[in-house]
Amino acid sequence: MAQLFRQMTVCGVGLIGGSLASIARHAGLVGKVVGLGRSQANLDVAVERGMIDAATRDPVEAARGADLIVLAVPILTMRATLEKMIEHTAPDAVVTDVGSVKGYVVRELEPLITGKRSLVAAHPVAGKETTGAAAADPALFRDRRVIITPSAKSTPAAIDKIEQLWDETGACVEMMDAATHDEILARSSHLPQIVSSVLAAVLAGEKVGDKLAAEYGAGGLRDTTRLAASSWEVWRDIFVTNREAIASALKLYGGTFAEFERLVAAGDMAGVEKIFNRGRAMREAIR
Repeated sequence: MAQLFRQMTVCGVGLIGGSLASIARHAGLVGKVVGLGRSQANLDVAVERGMIDAATRDPVEAARGADLIVLAVPILTMRATLEKMIEHTAPDAVVTDVGSVKGYVVRELEPLITGKRSLVAAHPVAGKETTGAAAADPALFRDRRVIITPSAKSTPAAIDKIEQLWDETGACVEMMDAATHDEILARSSHLPQIVSSVLAAVLAGEKVGDKLAAEYGAGGLRDTTRLAASSWEVWRDIFVTNREAIASALKLYGGTFAEFERLVAAGDMAGVEKIFNRGRAMREAIR
C-alpha cells in the first residue's frame, strides 16, 4: 500500500498505540513514526523493538511535522495533550484516537481542530489486560472490529485515510455515530470489566473456615477474573466519561442477576435453566 502519512506521532506507545505504530511503520504506511510518552524506559523499549523511529517526552517536539496524531493516552488527558501539540502539527494534519468512549472525545477535541486539520475518532475493539510497549502485538487487531465515529470535523479524505490505516492491521472497520457506540460498548466492553473486577474484589480475602476460597478456583475463575488485572488509570477515565451509559448497562445486568438470585433462593430450577441456557447460547454465538 502507498504511504498514507509523512509522519505519524503516537501519543502513548503502549499496547494499542505501540501495536498500531509497529504495523504502520513496517507496512510503509507512514514515512516516520515518533513516539511521545511519560516514561523514558517504555519509550526505549519501543525504539529497541522497532515500533517507532524516534522518541520524546516533549509534546511540541513530537508534534513538529506530524500529519497524523494518534492519541493513545487515557481519555481524560487527550484534550490537554492535543492542546500542547495541535498548532505545531502540519496544516493538513489528521487527529485520531483509540479511546473506548467516543462522545466525550469528540466533544472535547473538536474545538481544537483548526484550519484544514481533521478529526477522525476511532476505537479498536481489541486489547489485553497487559500494558506498555512490551505488550504490543502486530496481530492484536486482526479480525477485530475498529469503529470509526465521524463528526463535524471529519473530512471524507481524512476518514478514507484512517480507514485504510486500520484495514492494513487486518481489522474489520465500520462506521457508527458516537452515541450509539457508547451505548453498545457500555454493555459489551465496560460491563464485562466491571463484572470481572467486582467478582475479584468479592473473593479477595474471602474465607470459608480457614480456607481462602479463591485458591480453589480453576480455569473458570482465572478466565472470569482475567479483566480484573486491567489498568485502573485507563478504566477510571472510561467510568467518568461514559457514566450514564454504564449506569444503564449495570441496571440491565442487575435486573437479570436479581432474578437469577430469586430463582435460586426459591429452588426454581426451570427458571434458572432458562437464564443459564440463554447465557450459554450467547457465549456459543461469539466467534
